[in-house]
Amino acid sequence: MPVIAIIPARFDSTRLPGKALAEIGGVPMIVRVWRQTRQARSLKRVIVATDDERIARAIREAGGEAEMTASTHQSGTDRIAEVAARIDAEIYLNVQGDQPFIAPADLDGLAAPMLADRSLAMATLATPIVNDEEWYNPNKVKVVCDARGDALYFSRSPIPFARDDGRPAMAWRHIGVYGYRRDFLLAFAALEPGVLEQIEKLEQLRALERGYRIRVVASVAPSLEVDTPEDLARANRVAAANH
Repeated sequence: MPVIAIIPARFDSTRLPGKALAEIGGVPMIVRVWRQTRQARSLKRVIVATDDERIARAIREAGGEAEMTASTHQSGTDRIAEVAARIDAEIYLNVQGDQPFIAPADLDGLAAPMLADRSLAMATLATPIVNDEEWYNPNKVKVVCDARGDALYFSRSPIPFARDDGRPAMAWRHIGVYGYRRDFLLAFAALEPGVLEQIEKLEQLRALERGYRIRVVASVAPSLEVDTPEDLARANRVAAANH
């Protein structure tokens, strides 16, 4: 089973409590994410990893697969690693549970370089930054890559900094969907947080600090991430428009 997707989901959320089960067009958000994810052609299996029976029940009632995990995990990666320790695969895609319109083609695109290059331990998605609001917003993570397309650095600050002002053409926004090779995932989850990770509060910096490569794949259809009540309202408008 070379590639499976795991969607980590918890009920508690600081900015939008219970968002995994918040309805978008009458469908719980986590169910929408699962439906979109299972359309990716490269995936052999899609699992929702949660510590909440309500989320597991919603997925199972929709016909999906849910794995119960510990409630003590500090991140989605830790939750995925618990499932990976007992369900074997070559590559695991970490699909965020707050992206109800994630494009299946993006998930296939994320898996492709890892299937082609066995030396790649990790990959992620990014998209060009299109406006100054994204550029200066610390909640929109930026990424700078080398000539091969591997990440040099991730930051909440605008990077690369344009000394002559303005937003550079190579400004990219990170999308928090990841691919992990199994051995790397299990080792990564066991590592202590790095110094840069603790400063920026960005987990992926733990890999860069340890010298691992992260391939950055261009998204073909960047999707809405639901973090706030305003995002949820926008998601409902999108769902209504595409109904």
